[in-house]
Amino acid sequence: MKNQENISTQYSRLVIAELRKAISAAAGRPMILACHNDPDSLKIAHDHSIAQLFECSALTKNTFNRFGILPLTGRNVTSYSAKLQNIFSNVDVTDLAPRLILDKDLGICTSGRTAAEAQLVFETSVNVLATAKSAIKQTKSAQQITLEDEIKNRQLKLAAKGNNLFAGEVALITGAASGIGKACVESLLERGAAVVGLDINPAITNLNKNPAFLGIICDLSNEAEIINALETTVQTFGGLDMLVLNAGIFPASCKIEALQLAEWHKSFNINVDANLILLRESYPLFKLAARHGRVAVNSSRNVPAPGPAAASYSASKAALTQLARVAALEWGKDHINVNIVNPHAVFDTGLWTDEVLKNRAANYNMTIAQYKTNNVLHVELTSRDVAEMLTEMCGPLFEKTTGAQVPMDGGSDRVI
Repeated sequence: MKNQENISTQYSRLVIAELRKAISAAAGRPMILACHNDPDSLKIAHDHSIAQLFECSALTKNTFNRFGILPLTGRNVTSYSAKLQNIFSNVDVTDLAPRLILDKDLGICTSGRTAAEAQLVFETSVNVLATAKSAIKQTKSAQQITLEDEIKNRQLKLAAKGNNLFAGEVALITGAASGIGKACVESLLERGAAVVGLDINPAITNLNKNPAFLGIICDLSNEAEIINALETTVQTFGGLDMLVLNAGIFPASCKIEALQLAEWHKSFNINVDANLILLRESYPLFKLAARHGRVAVNSSRNVPAPGPAAASYSASKAALTQLARVAALEWGKDHINVNIVNPHAVFDTGLWTDEVLKNRAANYNMTIAQYKTNNVLHVELTSRDVAEMLTEMCGPLFEKTTGAQVPMDGGSDRVI
């Protein structure tokens, strides 16, 4: 999915996202759009004889009846929808979106309510297109099925299963290979989203076998890798609706008098700079989201209540929070929600190594067991607890909320 020599990276991202938005509007729901521009797909998309056969108005009705699919050549979704409405002139059809798109720049694109459905359309379409020239000529003598039956078949194939809160929508999560990020992947997949997980850990590529998940190895300290990851996200699923800024580093405890500038810069590079790049590059995609863009930020209790010997972490998380608050102010006009979770003491994450946990407990003159439940409710928080809150911030519960900071700390006497 990387053979885009004829259009720039940014241009291709926005073109695909814009096409997905039009398709979603025609379908009346968010849709996944998968683009295939490998050499074979581009060859088919450039085959004018195939496009002409499907464009022939005298054959469109028979073509749809015979194959159950009518390609869109180019990107004019409005024209396609009008043609489909004409075919179904005597039937009430609310979904007028193309499932197969042939475009000379983008290749073969397929849409569906889920990533699996879009892939199924692609696999089926390749076979159909391979025999289209000879098969369409034989349409009159071929056995036909009624339009009503075809509609029922299409609706049956499109029937969603399970929790469909985010069906057809795309989420990207950073730091997704473990801890809170991994739990976010699971929470969003359970709600029907297509999910992209970024992590420097190679295990991200095999994190989840769900066809709606894509794991990308990405060094968040490298701007080019972040941008390439966004390009791959859009190529694979069509756009971006939700962004969970989760990745972060928590250096070993260090008092200010011993803090080295390199350690300070390292914290800001990952905890702030990478998130600035992601927000900046995601903004044009959010404006083309199927519904509207949403950002959920995993910050820290250290923002309202910093701890000793954690200057670089506390300061960088405070900077991230301010960045998110400014984004909420700037992007409200585009109905892009930006909300923040401030968790504390979530110990089943990669941040909390045995050494860090031991040192932090010692700073408070506590045992590890005491430190783990050192909150008003005397409870221990888990990655899943925080992931559920981050996921809910992308859902209808926070539809009319932006710029919020929600504590996830079991209750802190320093915050309450």
